[in-house]
Amino acid sequence: FKKPKKSIITTGTFDGVHKGHVQIIKELCSKKDNEESVLITFSPHPRIVLYPDQDLKLINTTEEKIELFKNYPIDHLIIQNFDFNFSRLSSLEYIRDFLLKKIGLSKLVIGYDHHFGRNRESSLDIIKEYSELFNFEVITVPKFRQDGVSVSSTKIRNYLAAGDMQLVNDLLGYRFSFNGRVIKGKGIGKSIGFPTANLEIYDAHKIIPAIGVYSVYVFINGVKYFGMLNIGKNPTFGLNHNMTIEVHILDFSQNIYFKELKLVILSKIRDEIKFDSKEKLISQLEKDELKIRNYFHNLSSN
Repeated sequence: FKKPKKSIITTGTFDGVHKGHVQIIKELCSKKDNEESVLITFSPHPRIVLYPDQDLKLINTTEEKIELFKNYPIDHLIIQNFDFNFSRLSSLEYIRDFLLKKIGLSKLVIGYDHHFGRNRESSLDIIKEYSELFNFEVITVPKFRQDGVSVSSTKIRNYLAAGDMQLVNDLLGYRFSFNGRVIKGKGIGKSIGFPTANLEIYDAHKIIPAIGVYSVYVFINGVKYFGMLNIGKNPTFGLNHNMTIEVHILDFSQNIYFKELKLVILSKIRDEIKFDSKEKLISQLEKDELKIRNYFHNLSSN
């Protein structure tokens, strides 16, 4: 990274790169000709380093965030390694030694509630005091609301945990997705006429939606298919194992073991149910498939 003469900077975790974040990014990119925009984010997420016992789940992997940032004309993306030593920087050290000396700060774009420095010590008032001391401009972006709902990463994580994909996707401004590698399962789906691809998720911190059945797009080598996703524990068969993620791809019969799939989650169809018999489960799966086919038909005709 070569320090520009004048950098307009924003800094944060940006988990979700949601509609609230987009307001900050747009302000960042509305720069003058002699300025270069710099977005600084962190890896791993600071809370993972500072509070490892919390088992924080994240909306995006670092790779997913990078792809989302590519939608905007950002001149420089800096992914700062976040470790305990970095966390001990005071707000003064962070601004003076990091943003000013290393990045060339001339303007700082921040959200209305932004804090940084050791123990999140810097409030907006303190940042404005530093701006006068070190001669840089502070641009504050107000809280973003959609339909009266304030948008935040925490709120979106909570909606994902509840399986409310309509709200999740509305607040993100795009459809939530995750990637996984196809692994060998127990063959239960195939035995009842609904073969599934069982997925292993790479990133242990990637959040997965609530247990249930979902309509999804499935991307295999860039080709899109329609699918029926089940996240759950297969209670009908009494296996009592850990949660599995398996997708039945409609009108598809290829061998895709060990391939990487991308699943884009559209809507939740129902909760997971324990059925009294295998026949009742098959009957419900047939209804689910019909509902999902109708969903995709209506989606394509609108």
